[in-house]
Amino acid sequence: MQAQRLSTIAHWMDDSIRLPGGYRVGWDGIIGLIPGLGDLAGLAVSAYIMAASIRMGASKSVLMRMALNTGIDAIVGAVPVFGDLFDLAFKANRRNIQLLQAHLDAPQRTRRVSMAWLSVIAAAVILILATVSILLVRLLSRAWNSVAW
Repeated sequence: MQAQRLSTIAHWMDDSIRLPGGYRVGWDGIIGLIPGLGDLAGLAVSAYIMAASIRMGASKSVLMRMALNTGIDAIVGAVPVFGDLFDLAFKANRRNIQLLQAHLDAPQRTRRVSMAWLSVIAAAVILILATVSILLVRLLSRAWNSVAW
């Protein structure tokens, strides 16, 4: 029953409005147009879904993936114009409900898949940070050498 209620909330937030051509958007994208307040309201709904997922026994790896979806939605969604368009397409609440449902249906498999995704994301972040660090050191080295006597 709780999962169905969360699914309904996610539907209203991400898919409840049908656009010409069949594409669906939800209230998250609409209220996100209100600067500041809209993004906070969308984040509050996402936080509610996550809190309910905790009460329903979602694993830590599933919750981390849900938090990642919510964080991406909140951070990118805060960017004017681009973030609003991103909100209409990303649909973090629907993604999180799909994760929760997968966990309820097959908890072990979902936990393994979530851990694999989190490992890939962590490796990508480490690789990006290492690359940026190396490029920054090289840039600073060249700047230092061009200024040095």
